[in-house]
Order: sequence, then structure tokens, then C-alpha cells
Amino acid sequence: MRKNGFARSALIETLHTVQSSFGFLDDDAIKFVAESLRVPLSQAYGVVTFYHYFSLKPPGKHTMTICAGTACYIKGTDKLIADAEKHLGIQVGQTTKNGQTSLMTARCVGACSRAPVVLFDGEVAGEVNREQMLAQLERWTVE
Repeated sequence: MRKNGFARSALIETLHTVQSSFGFLDDDAIKFVAESLRVPLSQAYGVVTFYHYFSLKPPGKHTMTICAGTACYIKGTDKLIADAEKHLGIQVGQTTKNGQTSLMTARCVGACSRAPVVLFDGEVAGEVNREQMLAQLERWTVE
């Protein structure tokens, strides 16, 4: 916040920085940022709940993000998503009860030539099939 002179226009950038530091945005963090930047609390919550990037819950130890962009969707990510949800017993946007794995989707990760694409803890994997994805989930389970 100091870097941007506590400017109100730096709300999104500041929230990104806080989430990068803590993994998610809790009520106290959002209130602190809103007060520090002198923006209404409703505006800060509006930004956090509008943008897909922000999370109000702590992430799992591991995060799997499945690209749902057009190229990936055409190559079958709808099936990958369904398989991951079934295997993990959660829906997209949730974390397993044991806190091990979070399942996310992204509109596009910019690796369309490698579709379908899955990010395993932020690492891009291209041309992912069901078996590869489930094998990675199994590896995370035994850790």
C-alpha cells in the first residue's frame, strides 16, 4: 500500500498482494485494506466477490486448475472436470475436507496449443488425459 501511496485506485493490486502473501482473503484482511485505502468496505467486498481470482477460503495444500477455455473445452476438459469432481468428492471451487486439494477452473491459461491444459500447483501440463490427471491426484493423496 505504501508503494502506491495508499491510493484508492490500487485496491485490486493491494488485494492481489495480500492474497499472494496469505493464500486467501479473510474478513480482517479485507477490512484492513479497505480502511487503509479509504474505500468503502462494500467496494472492497464487491471487488473480492466479483473477480474469480480472489478466494475467501484458504486453499488446499495442492491446487488443480483445469482450463475451461474454448480450445481446452473442445478437447474434453468438461470430462476432466467431471472426473476430478467425482474422484475428489467436491465441486469446482471447493477444497477437500482434509484440506489436501482445491479444484479450480480458469477461463483460459494461454496455452491453447497444448489443450487440454491443467495446472498442477501452478505448473502447466498440456495434452492431459484422464489417467494422467487422476494419477497426479493420487500422488497428492499419498503425501
